Amino acid sequence: MKLALFDLDHTLIPFDSGMAWTEFLVSAGVLPDSAAERYLDFCHQYVAGTLDIHAMHRASVAPLACFPRPLLDQWGREFELRVAPRLPAAMRALVQQHQDAGDLCAIVTATTRFIAEPIARLFGVDQVVATEPATADGSPQGALTGEIAGLPCYREHKVTRVAGWLAERRPPPAGGLSAFERSWFYSDSASDLPLLLAVTDPVAVRPDERLRAHAVRERWPVID
Repeated sequence: MKLALFDLDHTLIPFDSGMAWTEFLVSAGVLPDSAAERYLDFCHQYVAGTLDIHAMHRASVAPLACFPRPLLDQWGREFELRVAPRLPAAMRALVQQHQDAGDLCAIVTATTRFIAEPIARLFGVDQVVATEPATADGSPQGALTGEIAGLPCYREHKVTRVAGWLAERRPPPAGGLSAFERSWFYSDSASDLPLLLAVTDPVAVRPDERLRAHAVRERWPVID
């Protein structure tokens, strides 16, 4: 069996899903205009390599803690419709190519799960490894606390989170990532180098400067 993993922001989609979600909530009157400016500041920190993902998650999720989960789910469906026209046909075709080949496909993203899942549905991918929002009672539909449950799906933790996801499958593949005949990971960011180095077929997609240099040096495929 073969495995295809896809980063989300600036890889499968040419924009930041967290910013799109924030702008959606601002336009709906749920969040103030300043929320988009604050999120953009976190994006600048990410590019500079100084991002505290816990602070970013807290700023994005804590303001939603007062809303019931059914309403959050409703916003997720509306958000899905909003971003659907922005999905690149070429990336839809890439995912479909792996699905048609019978590869196990998953989106692996630092984005919070309830933001990532609507976009994953648009790609027809039902496996999502994402940053999990903590809830007051520990249940998936519990009240949000604004904190992250477990490890964020970010940087080196993506490897750990993918290993945990594979271990939960039935039956789990013996040997985790190494059990697959071939494994792909598509990403735009050097922050994903730990997972890119863990697969047999790393692919750089519209890569940042550092990842592009690494991909050229190692002769990895580059999709622009």
